[in-house]
Amino acid sequence: MLNVSLVTTFFLTGLPHAPALDTMLFGIFLVIYILTVLGNLLILLVIRVDSHLHTPMYYFLTNLSFIDMWFSTVTVPKMLMALVNPGGRAISFYSCVAQLYSFHFLGSTECFLYTVMS
Repeated sequence: MLNVSLVTTFFLTGLPHAPALDTMLFGIFLVIYILTVLGNLLILLVIRVDSHLHTPMYYFLTNLSFIDMWFSTVTVPKMLMALVNPGGRAISFYSCVAQLYSFHFLGSTECFLYTVMS
């Protein structure tokens, strides 16, 4: 007899908190996320525009800023969706695998980049 059960959906439970805090937490995390992305985009833009910053150190800083921007983009939007919509806590198996792979890939790349920079 074979087990033919198939997992298609996961439910993200998160940390226990009062549902009344969801709106406030959404606002706080949204502001932090927007500041993170805009800060990294500003770093990329300044290094790209100023020709004096075209040195190896700023090349690595550009890569680090790019990776950091994508690293936060992998997880925060799903968390924000779960805070705004209680039905948004579900994630499909393939989305979970893609998010997990991206999170680990970008995290590992960031660690390797720190190693090269040091």
